[in-house]
Amino acid sequence: MKKRVLATLLVAMILASALMSGCGNRDGPNGRVVVYNWGEYVDPDVLKMFEEETGIRVIYDEYETNEIMYPKIESGSSNYDVLCPSDYMIQKLIENDLLREINFDNVPNAKQHIGAEYFERSREFDPTGRFSVPYKWGTIGILYNKTMVHEPVDSWAILWDQKYADSILMQDSVRDAFMVALRLNGFSMNSVNEEELTIAKDALIAQKPLVQAYVVDQVRDKMIGGEAALGVIYSGEALFTMWENPDLAFAIPKEGTNVWIDSWVIPKNSENPENAEIFINFMARPDIALMNFEYITYSTPNVTARAMVDLEPHYYAIAFPDIANIYGIETFRFLGQAGEELYNRMWREVKSW
Repeated sequence: MKKRVLATLLVAMILASALMSGCGNRDGPNGRVVVYNWGEYVDPDVLKMFEEETGIRVIYDEYETNEIMYPKIESGSSNYDVLCPSDYMIQKLIENDLLREINFDNVPNAKQHIGAEYFERSREFDPTGRFSVPYKWGTIGILYNKTMVHEPVDSWAILWDQKYADSILMQDSVRDAFMVALRLNGFSMNSVNEEELTIAKDALIAQKPLVQAYVVDQVRDKMIGGEAALGVIYSGEALFTMWENPDLAFAIPKEGTNVWIDSWVIPKNSENPENAEIFINFMARPDIALMNFEYITYSTPNVTARAMVDLEPHYYAIAFPDIANIYGIETFRFLGQAGEELYNRMWREVKSW
């Protein structure tokens, strides 16, 4: 696997090259495709291969959270051709008529190589199955340093243990943070019951003095560097951190967790929808899916590529868990405007306490 320092430099280089090429008439012979994706969520070599093989120039932009991405799409101020949102955000985009249907005849690799179970689970946020193609998936759990934590890590409750004060990292994300507190108290992570959410909010407020930081990508670096004992993290990030620091281990708590799917979609105002479908089809090619897995370490729904993955059994179990046997697995859903406002209000109360 590539080191993240090198990864960041490579991404910066290809971003600079792509954005510069977007000026004037510097598109490829077959036009352009404008991609808006999570940071460090594709192998830069894959983008180069796509341009070389298709003659389509990639203009590439990045975001850190779904909530940063959505307003740009809603406003229509940017004409992106391909996005990679998470499940609940895809549902929101569909319900607000912001996505274009995908012509799956132009994306044969998706039908041939992506597991049917991932399309089936996608029906929770894309009920008709016409708007999204699964790209990455995974779980959320607890990453812990075995030299600092000597008891079993099998419950979200350990994140409220006083002895780990100032050594706990929480996700700086309203849905992920509330998921932890809701599941700890036996509630659905999609609850819109104000009493249940108040219990979760109060739990997060009670936890706050123990939290070293609310972070997103930084949980990875802090845990690798031994700056914290426990951190809430995505499974793909956990896999990478464990390779970098052998003192780290990952656990899915017994109360249950989120299984998420990030998928390719095409905005309704895309100016290059045909090229967008060519891009999505390319990403679903097994050798490309394998390259992206090896670079990103997030799980691929591409079952043909997965058969080519070479991992030790312990790491394979983290990358590709049998979610059918994990208690309390849920996928985030879009909860409507009233639900969003309720969560955001309570999250502001947590953060301002």
